[in-house]
Amino acid sequence: MSWSKLKQQLESFLCPALIGRFEYRATSYRYLPDKAGLCYIAVDKKNVLNMSDATTSIRWYQTEMEIKNDSNIQIPISSEEMETIRKDTKGLVPEDRLKVMARGRKLSELAKELLSAQSALSKSNFTVEANKFLALSIEESLESKDILLNILALVDRRVGKKRILNMGERIKLKHPIVQYFYELRLSTF
Repeated sequence: MSWSKLKQQLESFLCPALIGRFEYRATSYRYLPDKAGLCYIAVDKKNVLNMSDATTSIRWYQTEMEIKNDSNIQIPISSEEMETIRKDTKGLVPEDRLKVMARGRKLSELAKELLSAQSALSKSNFTVEANKFLALSIEESLESKDILLNILALVDRRVGKKRILNMGERIKLKHPIVQYFYELRLSTF
């Protein structure tokens, strides 16, 4: 599918409140056939989704330790997770330390997922992912570990206010770029 047709289809699913603020952009190199074009997502005329752009305000992680040391990441710890660690340690660890251990385990898992999703995004072809989004259901795109599918689903008009408000806890465990687009969508209500 050509870029213009794909862009038109993606824009037809765009939330009405974001029309005019949100835009899909692409560059291509006419005389360099071996050089792939780049795709961006711009909000208010500023390129937001572009990993190689140093001026972006979105945090792109380079290592697992950066994620673990990021104070902006809030990890909700459930009582079941605390109980699992209590059983693993046979009840020998103080209660306050259990919470630290549970948070550490969850942060390690999250760090691996975020770095994996980030590396997949940097290698992905925007047009392939956009076509995949158009073929999948909105629920599959929201639940996906793929950052781009999450973003495209969050700005989709088929995702209503109630669903957006109910996903607040799950979004905390997603990449900062997904959180950015979640906050953008929240601002439209």
